[in-house]
Amino acid sequence: MNEEEKLRNPRWKKWGPYVSHRQWGNVREDYSTNGDAWGFTGHDTAESWTYRWAEEGIAGISDDKQQLCFALSFWNKKDVRVKERFFGLSNYQGNHGEDIKEIFYYLDNTPSHSYMKMVYKYPINAFPYEELIAVNGQRSNKDPEYELIDTGIFDNDEYFDIFIEYAKAGEDDFLIRIDVHNRSDKAAPIVVLPTVWYRNNWVWGYNDYKANLGFSKQGEIDVHHDSLSIRKLYSRNRNADALFCENESNRTRLFNHPKTEGFFKDGINQYVTKGLDTINPKKTGTKAALHCEEIVEAHSNRVFEFRLSPHIMDDAFWDFDEIINHRKQDSDDFYANIQKDIENEDEKNVQRQAFAGLLWNKQFYHYNVGKWLKGDPNFPIQRKGFVRNSDWEHLHNKDIISMPDKWEYPWYATWDLAFHCVSFSVIDSEFAKDQLITLTKEWYMHPNGQVPAYEWNFDDVNPPVHAWATFRVFKIDEKNNGKPDLAFLERVFQKLLLNFTWWVNRKDYNGNNLFGG
Repeated sequence: MNEEEKLRNPRWKKWGPYVSHRQWGNVREDYSTNGDAWGFTGHDTAESWTYRWAEEGIAGISDDKQQLCFALSFWNKKDVRVKERFFGLSNYQGNHGEDIKEIFYYLDNTPSHSYMKMVYKYPINAFPYEELIAVNGQRSNKDPEYELIDTGIFDNDEYFDIFIEYAKAGEDDFLIRIDVHNRSDKAAPIVVLPTVWYRNNWVWGYNDYKANLGFSKQGEIDVHHDSLSIRKLYSRNRNADALFCENESNRTRLFNHPKTEGFFKDGINQYVTKGLDTINPKKTGTKAALHCEEIVEAHSNRVFEFRLSPHIMDDAFWDFDEIINHRKQDSDDFYANIQKDIENEDEKNVQRQAFAGLLWNKQFYHYNVGKWLKGDPNFPIQRKGFVRNSDWEHLHNKDIISMPDKWEYPWYATWDLAFHCVSFSVIDSEFAKDQLITLTKEWYMHPNGQVPAYEWNFDDVNPPVHAWATFRVFKIDEKNNGKPDLAFLERVFQKLLLNFTWWVNRKDYNGNNLFGG
C-alpha cells in the first residue's frame, strides 16, 4: 500500500504527531481568577502538574482524541531534570515574549504519518536553564535574544544528535527508532525513556473510567484501554526496566499540601534523577516509561528501538528494519511524484522539510469554553473581573488542527490556518478542506457569523482570508484530482455568507464599515 492509498483510508490518520510541545502557559490551562495564563502554569511546575485539556511531550504521538500518548524523554545524567519537554521562556521572561530555547529540526513526514523523522540536539553537559532566564531577563526588547548556542553549551561539539524515527507497520502499529550520535571527543552517558501515558479524564467529575498500564514481562509495558487497540510497548533491549507512576498532580510540591500517599506525574523524573522512592513497586499506573541507559563512545552512536503495537508478539522486531525501509521508500516515492517538476535538489529538500514542518505541527486541540468558564464538577471556579472569551460559551473544539508552531503558538490562529491550508492542499487536500470546514462548524463559528480568531481573544478581528483560502484549496484540489469538489465549496460558501454579514456590520474606530475604507 503506497502513501496515496493510505490517504484514502482515514484510519491511517487516527494516530499521528498530535501531542503539543507546550501545554503550560496557555489559555486553556489557565484557572487563575485574574486571567494570568503565563503565571498560572510554567515550565518548572509542568512535570508535576496534570493538565485539563491536552498533553505535551517531545516528538509525541497520540490518537486523534488524545486518550493515549507516547513521547520521548532523555537525561544526560547532568541535568537537574529529565528532558521530558522542550524548554523555553514565558512571555514574561523573554525580551521578545515567549521563546523556545532548544534546537531541533523536522526532517520528514508523510500525510498519513506512516513515516516521520526529526532530530533533536541535546547537550551533553547540564542544560543552562537559569542562565537563559537571567540573561534574557536583563535584555530590553531592542536587544537581540540570548539563544542556547550563545551559552557555549555546544562548544567542542559536546552534544548528542538524537534522530527520532517513526514508521507504521499498520494503522495503529508504530515502530520507533532512536539513533543517538555523540558528536564530542569523549564518551558520554545517555538515558532514553520512551514514555506512554493516558490523558487524565477521570478526576474532573464527568467520567471515572481510568485505564491502566501494567507489567507482565521485562522490557515491555502492557496497555489496557477499553476503546483503543494498542496493547503493548516493546523494547528491543529486553533488560529495559519498566517504571510506573500516575498522571496525577503532585499537590505537595505544587501547593505545599500535606504529603499524601501515591505516585504522581513527576515520579519517574524524581526516581531517575534523584533515586527517590517515587515509582510504584507494583508496576502499575497511568504513566509509564522503559528505562534504557547506555554509554555512547566519542564520535559513535547507539540505537534504541521500540514498538507501540496492538499485537501480542514473542518477537516484535523480526520485521523492524524491513518495515522502516519500506515506509521510508513510500515517503521518497510520494514526494518524488509531488516534486516531479522541480529539478534542483536543494529546492526539493527545502520543500520536503517545509512539508514535514507542517505535518509535525498538527495537534490535538481541546477547549470547551463553557466548561472552562465555570470549572468542572470536582474543581469549580469563580472567575473575577475580566473573563476572557466569555462571549464564546458555545465553542467546543476537540479536533486535530494545524498549529502555527507547537511550542511558541500551540493554538490555532484562523488567519494563519487559512495559509496553512493552501500549502496542505498540495500534499493532502482532504485535510486542507476539512480544516476550512471545521472552522465554520456551529460549535466553532459564533452565532453572529464571526470565525474564532485565537484562544487569547476569540473576538479579535482577523483579515477575511478564509474565502480566499477556500477557493485556492478548491482549485488546487481540482487540479490534483481531476474533478471539482463542489459540495465542499458550497458547504463553506453557505457559512461564509454568515461571516460576510458579520463583516459588513463591523465598523472601525472612525465609524467606517468594510466598504468605507
